[in-house]
Amino acid sequence: MHGSRRRGYPKRARTEFVLGGSRSKADACREPPVPDDGRQTMSTDPRNRYPGPEQQEPDQQEHPGHSAAMNPEPDYGEQTYRGNGKLAGRRALITGGDSGIGRAVALAYAREGADVMISHLAAEEADARETCRLVRDAGSTAASLAGDIQDEAHCRRLVDQCVEELGGLDILVNNAAYQMSRDSIADISTEQFDQVMKTNVYAMFWLCKAALPHLSEGSAIINTTSIQAYEPSPNLLDYATSKAAILNFTKGLAQELAPKGIRVNAVAPGPIWTPLIPATMPAEKVGEFGADTPLGRAGQPAELAPAYVFLASDDSTYITGERIGATGGRPLP
Repeated sequence: MHGSRRRGYPKRARTEFVLGGSRSKADACREPPVPDDGRQTMSTDPRNRYPGPEQQEPDQQEHPGHSAAMNPEPDYGEQTYRGNGKLAGRRALITGGDSGIGRAVALAYAREGADVMISHLAAEEADARETCRLVRDAGSTAASLAGDIQDEAHCRRLVDQCVEELGGLDILVNNAAYQMSRDSIADISTEQFDQVMKTNVYAMFWLCKAALPHLSEGSAIINTTSIQAYEPSPNLLDYATSKAAILNFTKGLAQELAPKGIRVNAVAPGPIWTPLIPATMPAEKVGEFGADTPLGRAGQPAELAPAYVFLASDDSTYITGERIGATGGRPLP
């Protein structure tokens, strides 16, 4: 349902999702319950829409992590997201679109009518193919390019290939990120600090520069910041620093591009269940990931996709230089 299983991953009982809670494979295609009067149930308790921390297996993976190895697998909106043509005819470039938030955004954009190009690491080829399949199944054009966005030349190639394959560029989503949990600043090497900054901040800067000549009035740039920009965890010092930089960059660039009719906004996720978590956090933290939110659980990528759709669409034409928080109830200033 969510991604192709890779050879070498053990088969396990899977948890799948349905409005109102989790369900088994046997129930995967059943419709939501309908009340006695014939009306379909619409409201959902956000606390138990998805599995809680007690159901998150703390199986650690090597970076960058893979969706198919997670239990429960993340929900990317395959069974839940319904499009309304809000992005019809637009062309989007999404970094880190192979899995996690990027895949959910790619799927939502495709179901809203946009053609999509994703970037990904070479090690993520199988996940990238699955994302492209989902985009094509939605009736949109899909393209991808493997490489490392720590390389400025690769960032330029990404934009050039997007314009060539999709015929233009209207939406840039800077989503790819790197983090690695460290207990102390003494444990953060210069090499790791460079990797975090180049992946999270430099790449955004390079991609925006390369994209700008192709963006016209009505285009949108959406950056992924984090609750870490406001509430830095001591074990994610370098990552939190990069996310604060992204937020400030977003606000500044929005002021520059507003007179050109180009909007720049950001989404600030809280704890989201993506492959980055078991690949970068200690097992004991994975098992309790998201438990400290008021809603009591981690968010799913599919729950963030509507924010990216909103900020890319004409529903938000008077919004620029802002950020939308999706934090499970943890307040942002």
